[in-house]
Amino acid sequence: MKSGVTSVYFKKAVILVISMLLMSCATVNSSASNSNKAFQVTADQVWQTYLKANPLTASYFGDSDSAAKLPDLSPEGIKANQQLLIALLTELKTFERLALSEQNQINLQILTHRLQNDLDQIKFKSHYMPLTAEGGFHTSLAFLPANTKLSSTTDIDNYLQRLKAFKVYFEQNIYWMKEGIKIGYTQPQIVLNGYEQSIDGLIASDPSKSIFYQPFAKLDFLAESERQEYQQKAKSVIRQFVNPAYQAFRDFMINEYTPNAKRSIGINSIPNGIAYYQNRAKHYTTTELTVEQIHQLGLDEVARIRLEMAKVIEQVGFEGSFSEFLNFLRTDPQFYATSPKQLLMEASYIAKKMDAELPKLFQLLPRTPYGVAPVPEHIAPKYTTGRYVSAAKDIDAGYYWVNTYALDRRPLYELEALTLHEAVPGHHLQISLTRELENTPKYRSSYYLSAFGEGWGLYSEWLGLEVGFYQDPYSNFGRLTYEMWRALRLVVDTGMHIKGWSRQQAIDYMTQNSALSAHNIQTEVDRYISWPGQALSYKIGEITIKKQRQKAEQALGAKFDVRAFHYHVLKNGSVTLSQLERQVQDYINTVNKN
Repeated sequence: MKSGVTSVYFKKAVILVISMLLMSCATVNSSASNSNKAFQVTADQVWQTYLKANPLTASYFGDSDSAAKLPDLSPEGIKANQQLLIALLTELKTFERLALSEQNQINLQILTHRLQNDLDQIKFKSHYMPLTAEGGFHTSLAFLPANTKLSSTTDIDNYLQRLKAFKVYFEQNIYWMKEGIKIGYTQPQIVLNGYEQSIDGLIASDPSKSIFYQPFAKLDFLAESERQEYQQKAKSVIRQFVNPAYQAFRDFMINEYTPNAKRSIGINSIPNGIAYYQNRAKHYTTTELTVEQIHQLGLDEVARIRLEMAKVIEQVGFEGSFSEFLNFLRTDPQFYATSPKQLLMEASYIAKKMDAELPKLFQLLPRTPYGVAPVPEHIAPKYTTGRYVSAAKDIDAGYYWVNTYALDRRPLYELEALTLHEAVPGHHLQISLTRELENTPKYRSSYYLSAFGEGWGLYSEWLGLEVGFYQDPYSNFGRLTYEMWRALRLVVDTGMHIKGWSRQQAIDYMTQNSALSAHNIQTEVDRYISWPGQALSYKIGEITIKKQRQKAEQALGAKFDVRAFHYHVLKNGSVTLSQLERQVQDYINTVNKN
């Protein structure tokens, strides 16, 4: 009898406990649901508010209200933007990351990273120095025509108003550059030699030949008379506002900025420069690595890659020193294209060859196609060897740019690695998959985290080994040269900006340890000088991805599937390296449960 009563009471107690647990779970779920809903509402409001203060970004996403404007860089405008960013970040900080869903955790992290960078740039006065050795605000505007679609008279009027705004926008940038001269916050004089070349190509004596006139070339939706009227207006605006803005900037660079630019090359020589560099290192790597740790990592990688290079030299039977082998690669005509067309055709062939191998490596491929094109002439002389330019709209393709300027400095043995990095399976594949993410806010699908994106690009070079690339030992040496190039960046970037290295010391170190041409090395060193910290992202990102792959292979053994691994690396788009590590661990846990 007692046992029966006990059994009844036990059952009732179990039912009560289960009910309480269910109620608790329901409360937790309800709370989590409310947190996610609240975050999504706030994040959307934050993003829309941010766009209103950033007309170039807003119009890129189709906001017609912003299509006639350029950013307000007046002192009042920058102060207002700073206060706005502080307020928006304060809003985002009210959310506890772990209380959100995985997707909203990533959304919070990306949106915060984006806004914090803008705030940091104001804090460290980057608007005093709105240019790098490769280009600046003036070359960024050259992308406007490609991103502008004129399909109504309102579109035309907005674009004309934006072109008219060039005058004030250039004056505002020049104002801050003059302020930079006063306090020694300028680009180093040494990286500005020939800088006017990046301006000259954007000044057209015939307005109809101007890059900014391109959107007016057709206007097929208008009657002939109206079309000609708008085309004449466009030529007049270019003649009165665009060309004079560029000419004034050119004169300022030659007559005032370059002669008064600082002689030292390190960012540590500007006010608050050391703190700025540490901030840039954290931003670009998404890690807490110190400058000393990054420098040492670079030294270690350089030593490791040199041993691999030595094996290739032995393989080809070259009799001579390492430096003599590098000189052979830099000077022998067999390694160089004789025409821009040949270089472009070779790059296109490599890209198409890799296209056929992608299904072996990936479960999901992007819908967006890509083309191969030369780097535009107006920026080619001081531009890097190649770059990927993502599609501006859904109806556009991405482009793998190949620099055809100075062919004797563009060795063919590097072309496989360059193509795999910039096109597929590198930037085109990764960026396009990110852009094509479904149910993902624009502030995330449009954002590029350098550590992830450039780490993936460098990992993609190495990935070519798995599908039969680099059969030619010289091409494999080219791959190692590209990997060495990214390792050298860790050493020379930290060396020049923090450890007192000279420009020539950096050039010599890169010359002694890679087969990069002398022109490329000089261009790259000037890039690192003028763009502190960005070059740190490549190798650190690649090392992290490789470590995560090794971790997955060891944990899963025969269950490891490279296609599944790549899916989980890329499934959330461009993410911080800590988030990438979580994604790979989740992949491992899921596979081991099954």
